Amino acid sequence: MKDKIHPKYQSVVFEDASANFRFLTRSTMTSEQKTKWEDGKEYPLVRVDISSASHPFYTGKQKFVDAAGRVEKFQKRFGGNYFGKKND
Repeated sequence: MKDKIHPKYQSVVFEDASANFRFLTRSTMTSEQKTKWEDGKEYPLVRVDISSASHPFYTGKQKFVDAAGRVEKFQKRFGGNYFGKKND
């Protein structure tokens, strides 16, 4: 690998403020803000809008679309005649 062309890969703390959730991982992200982690060391702090702790898919608060109601609405609107067939 060539020297001085790759970003610095370091430990970073990501924080999801809406869920009060923090995790430590390695990343090339940087930040002026610092925070102390559980091990006593100081790491850059990156705030994120959404994480697995607040995403509806992972929290089980995902809304499901009523597909049956949508199909009925479509059939009612077009009268079951959407393929160009004539009703006898």
